[in-house]
Amino acid sequence: METFLSQASIYLLAALIAVPIASRLGLGSVLGYLAAGILIGPVFGLVTASSDLQHFAEFGVVMMLFLIGLELEPRTLWDMRHKLLGLGGLQIVLTMAAVTAASMMLGLAWETAIAVGMILALSSTAIVLQTLTEKGLIQTAGGRSTFSVLLTQDIAVIPMLVLLPLLAGPTVLSFGPDGSITRDLEDAAHHSMSLVEGLPGWGVALVTLGVIGAIILGGVYLVGPLFRFIHSAHLREMYTALALLIVIGIAFLMILVGISPALGTFLAGVVLANSEFRHELESDIQPFKGLLLGLFFITVGAGISFETLFADPLTLTALALGLMFLKGIILFILGKAFGLKDRDEWLFTLGLAQAGEFGFVLISFSLTQGVLTPALSEILLLVIALSMLLTPLFFIFFELLTRSMGDTEETQPHDEIDDTAPVIIAGVGRFGQIVNRMVQSTGFKTVVMDHNMQTIQLMRRFGFKGFFGDPTRPELLHAAGLDTAKVLVVALDSPQSTNRLVAYARKTRGDDLHIIARARNRTHVYELYQAGADDIVREMFDSSIRAGRYVLENIGLTEYEAAEAQKTFFHHDRMTVRELAKVWDPNIAPEDNQAYIERAKELEKDLETALLSALHSTSAK
Repeated sequence: METFLSQASIYLLAALIAVPIASRLGLGSVLGYLAAGILIGPVFGLVTASSDLQHFAEFGVVMMLFLIGLELEPRTLWDMRHKLLGLGGLQIVLTMAAVTAASMMLGLAWETAIAVGMILALSSTAIVLQTLTEKGLIQTAGGRSTFSVLLTQDIAVIPMLVLLPLLAGPTVLSFGPDGSITRDLEDAAHHSMSLVEGLPGWGVALVTLGVIGAIILGGVYLVGPLFRFIHSAHLREMYTALALLIVIGIAFLMILVGISPALGTFLAGVVLANSEFRHELESDIQPFKGLLLGLFFITVGAGISFETLFADPLTLTALALGLMFLKGIILFILGKAFGLKDRDEWLFTLGLAQAGEFGFVLISFSLTQGVLTPALSEILLLVIALSMLLTPLFFIFFELLTRSMGDTEETQPHDEIDDTAPVIIAGVGRFGQIVNRMVQSTGFKTVVMDHNMQTIQLMRRFGFKGFFGDPTRPELLHAAGLDTAKVLVVALDSPQSTNRLVAYARKTRGDDLHIIARARNRTHVYELYQAGADDIVREMFDSSIRAGRYVLENIGLTEYEAAEAQKTFFHHDRMTVRELAKVWDPNIAPEDNQAYIERAKELEKDLETALLSALHSTSAK
């Protein structure tokens, strides 16, 4: 017990140190966990392999697959079926075939080669999605295609977990003369409570189908009443206990019938995806999933053999680069076949070329099933880890490639803009479309541009005219009437593109043009002030202070008093932003800028005084 607790403490401490550092460096949490495991394992030797802790950490994978199932509503999957089966399915099948063929050429048996093909066909969902989100690329054509492939890969893990045991040797599972299932002594020790032990093949099939049917029926008919029953206790921990019971109980049932617990929890997640308690389950499971999955990656890092790496570093590096090159060729061809062009095709290719964290899961599972040898498992772990470590460099290469291609996100020629107006609106997402409707409904003419073709087509279906093109391109701005326009509204999703457009428009027109820009957050507000925007609207700000006014109205203030408090807060916050912009330094984080912090504290005290004064004067009236 003492050893278990001491090792668990070291694991958690290493995670708390390594993961924030890795995130700050832009490497992502997965690489941080792996680095933590490498440091406490092979480098400093602080921990040894602990089967108890590894089994505990592997349960994070089961929880992750349950949450993936919760996100996959059957209707959503059906709507995405063409990209999932087409683009995603082809990527997996073609990559598996290519890696399997290459593995057999290197001398592996066909069963082992197929397992290696499955493991290396997957990419890193954690690294790629995080990077796409941080760089604002998730809504591009390349980003959406990348997401579709990652989603397909996540789903494909389930059948892979089912198929991998079939590739194992006959010592794992065999049939007796009467058709009953028998196991060797070591395997039988782990299945003493098996529901299928000694049953004939048809009996095993019936029991397995019965358990799966029970999971589906339970998810449909029992989860709702259970949640409503524990609601009467009014104890938050009861919801967490029920969520854990669902996952643990289903995993246990799957083990009893000899099937991967991940399959059962994934199935249960899909069944509950349309449940009214879906979000409750997600919020209860998420913290446990994140922590246990992090521990799993640490155990993977701690188990990496540096002796194997240092014995032949060139060969292992060549294998990692060769894998990425092979996957890259397949991805590039598929991207072109599915209509991706230029930067979107390169984003799709470079973003998915690495192996992924699910590869660690499949390696661990394959090792326990006897599909892979320990020596081959060590090599595959190193190849996957090296490919993931190289991924940030691939994204840097993509950014350099993007600049050389003119930094455009278009996948087809832009529209010829044949109209001008006193108001130009760049970007018509949720923000820009409301501005456009209000201005046009008041009788003023606008020219609308957006780089998302689907958005423009949707506008046209509702009778609004819009032009497809990148609003940051100078020739499109001038064609839209930048030289004569009175107002420019910048409502782009990318803060970098917004800053660039505002700066160009201000430089081109000087003070003759009024620029209204949408800001992501307060730091973005400061950047837009420097770029030259006149009016800056923060996302969520107006709706947030309106919600604050509703709160005040319902805790004792009159509607008039709440409205005056809202007005005071609004004007004071605008003044605060202008004051803080004077001491803001783009090269220093706000939390490290002492002058910024001191001025913010002073202004916050002024706000309290202003609000109390406003309430006093309104009550006096």
